Amino acid sequence: MFFDSLHDSIGATPLVRLRLDAAEGVEVCAKLEMHNPFAMKDRVARHMLLEARRLGSLKPGAPVIESSSGTMALGIALVGRSLGHPVHIVTDPRIDPLTLAKLRALGCEVHVVARMSSHGWQSARLERLERLRAALPGAYWPRQYSNPDNPGAYRALARELVADLGGVDVLVGSVGSGGSLCGTTRALRRLSPDLYVVGVDCVGSALFGQPDRPERLQSGLGNSLQPDNLDLSVLDEVHWLNDHEAFAATRELAREQQIFAGNTSGSVYQVLRHLARTVEPGRRVVGIFPDRGDRYFDTVHSPAHWERHRLTELERAERPREVGYGTEVRSWAYASLREVRPVRRKLLFVESNTTGTGMQALCLARELGFEPVLLTDDATRYPGLDDTGAEVIVCDTASLPALRAAVQERFRAPDLAGVTTTSDFYGPAVAELSTWLGLPGNPAEAMRTCRDKARLRETLARAGVRQPRFAVVRDAEAGVTAAAKIGLPCVVKPSDDSGSTDVLRCTGPDQVGAHVARILSRTVNGRGLPTAGTALVEEFADGPEYSVEMFGVEGHHHLVGITAKTVTGTPYFVERQHLFPAPLPGPVAEELTRIVRAALSAAGVLSGPTHTEVRLVEDGPVIIEINPRLAGGMIPEVIRLATGTALLEQQVRAATGEPPVLEREFTRQGGIRFLMAERAGRLAAVEGVDRAAEVAGVDRVTVTVRPGADVRPAEDAYGRLGYIIATAERPDEVERILDAAEREIRFAYEDHER
Repeated sequence: MFFDSLHDSIGATPLVRLRLDAAEGVEVCAKLEMHNPFAMKDRVARHMLLEARRLGSLKPGAPVIESSSGTMALGIALVGRSLGHPVHIVTDPRIDPLTLAKLRALGCEVHVVARMSSHGWQSARLERLERLRAALPGAYWPRQYSNPDNPGAYRALARELVADLGGVDVLVGSVGSGGSLCGTTRALRRLSPDLYVVGVDCVGSALFGQPDRPERLQSGLGNSLQPDNLDLSVLDEVHWLNDHEAFAATRELAREQQIFAGNTSGSVYQVLRHLARTVEPGRRVVGIFPDRGDRYFDTVHSPAHWERHRLTELERAERPREVGYGTEVRSWAYASLREVRPVRRKLLFVESNTTGTGMQALCLARELGFEPVLLTDDATRYPGLDDTGAEVIVCDTASLPALRAAVQERFRAPDLAGVTTTSDFYGPAVAELSTWLGLPGNPAEAMRTCRDKARLRETLARAGVRQPRFAVVRDAEAGVTAAAKIGLPCVVKPSDDSGSTDVLRCTGPDQVGAHVARILSRTVNGRGLPTAGTALVEEFADGPEYSVEMFGVEGHHHLVGITAKTVTGTPYFVERQHLFPAPLPGPVAEELTRIVRAALSAAGVLSGPTHTEVRLVEDGPVIIEINPRLAGGMIPEVIRLATGTALLEQQVRAATGEPPVLEREFTRQGGIRFLMAERAGRLAAVEGVDRAAEVAGVDRVTVTVRPGADVRPAEDAYGRLGYIIATAERPDEVERILDAAEREIRFAYEDHER
């Protein structure tokens, strides 16, 4: 197989069936990560450095520095040097001569600390690294122990296991930084929720409630510090082996399986042999073998080393002893982790919408037992934020590197329950963060596709999903040409705005050109995010409008219901009324549902709420747009009143990995009527709100503007002045109630007397 560079060859490692004395039908395999150019950490180094370059955290030619005494150092050296970066490795005297020679041969500068500090070799290395960072401005530190890109690198390993085996029942791996085992587990559990995971540690490591003994001889696993990437909540069991047991198993691995490996692989092998005899029949067990034996030739594989350290005087247990977590061990033992798993409590929100469900979601997260955290660039835009009790972190939410830095600096990944948003604009950022952190969510590419309506149009066209004829244009002249081909009247709109902003029905070429120019003149949207720099010219789909509310669970999209929409007259498309459920014949509802499921599949949306707008034209439904979020305009509240399903709660549940509760029962008809100004002027008063609220069937009346505000007839959703929500037995009753309530409300203007 041909590669353009050595780092391109990382991955696709062999999977080998082990010859073991196993229970009936039990299959035990070894994933030979040692067959990467240097070892398993090559995967991590490549993923972390390429991500840093993609995000701009690692500039071309900038130095890379890392603390490591083993295979991570080699991986950073391999990838960093092949990408053209100076590489500095901080290590300690335990580094083996072969690794040291390789690092220097690769052109790295190696910094060896002389002595341990108060917390062992690890803390001594980190102290040296901080001094090095100060001396190398612009240097990039991957932070392997806390960087979520460490476990994130192993999503590829999980995909390889699934491709080769179809599924895994038991996964076994050594634990050092926590990245490999936790990262592989999270990815595999998406396909195999019942996966049982066994971590392997060494006696004298502080990772799993044991006293730290820096004199331990094993390397590549164990730790004196608690790395942020170790997530006990995804592990089921831990085994500890002492130096004698680990080294002996490593030598037996070579003799019995012809796999010349290091002590991390040997330790995993020892546990695999035990599980082969004790797991339920028919189970498939996979162990991850991280490192080759060449760097251990003068330790694990050296009789002189054994004799010098009197290894045979240490106990060697034939089988593990079960102990309670926290019991000090000296030889092979294991403990269940299910009773000590930490509970993830912090739920991150990236910005919010400014009305409707935004602050409700923060309050709801707290009611469900989570600690809401709002990441925002301007907390003052959210009235009522102080009342939610949410922790607020101010950072540049328009910058993915800034968002990642804010999260990494303040939180351990295992403490985070999920990431979500109630704003249109931040779906891609949420998807990027949830993928980075190994949390539930949608693929970032799918969110970018839905966010950019031009990209969505092209995606649906390739999939053969019905939609209006369209053209993506980048200048006014192209817009006029496109309108001539598509036909007038046509719709001109931005590719990536929200709330019907700048959506206009155009009847002439001059109007098309002027509106395209207006759209393209804006380089940032209302949230300060860069615009796509494109406009859409579309066929005017003349027919009633509906939105299909779905909720995805791992790619299966459950129908919540269909909303019938009434919009203002052209040239603007402002939603004036919603009725839920839509009064539709069964076959029509099925046709709408079918096309929306096809569109969601084409776009790659997998999970969470979606709000897809559809027009029902003469020859059938066409997709207008997909919003991978809850419906706006208080539709979720109407759904709750009509069916009892609290969609906002289900969004929070889905964001934290809990299954949504989507059983629905249509008990009522719900409706929303939006209040709008009939003319431009300065608002003097709003009269009749109390009388409107007293109309039988009205659930609430909300006015969102105050006297003194300048108002005008709405051109988009942001120009509406409030809403009325009502319920009844039938759609016509709801509309009658809404009419009666709206008649009670009067907007008075300051110039009425003149």
